[in-house]
Amino acid sequence: MQKNASRPDAANPEWTAEEIRQARPLMDVLPKETAEAVRRYRGQRGPQKSPTKELVSLRVDRDIVAAYRYTGSGWQKRANEALRVYAKKSGLTVRASLSRRGVRAPAGARRRRKASR
Repeated sequence: MQKNASRPDAANPEWTAEEIRQARPLMDVLPKETAEAVRRYRGQRGPQKSPTKELVSLRVDRDIVAAYRYTGSGWQKRANEALRVYAKKSGLTVRASLSRRGVRAPAGARRRRKASR
């Protein structure tokens, strides 16, 4: 193996100006079916490998956020796991089969909300 693989050699010569002018994008030279299977449009993601998460806005004390961030990369995952453990311990878990719209607040919370209006 070469010390500097980025330099051209006999097996990988530098392109000439003419070769660069004649070059076409890969998507133009692939068969149509292959190009369609590979093409992703802006903002399009591949299939999820695990259940999706929900983006929420949660106001948390600065010192708590700082403590988790201080633990380094993956701090959000650790904070999520801490919330999961607390929810399970407190009996707050909701059946996974319920949709977001199907989840209702406990009866006491609904009464408090009506009284505050």
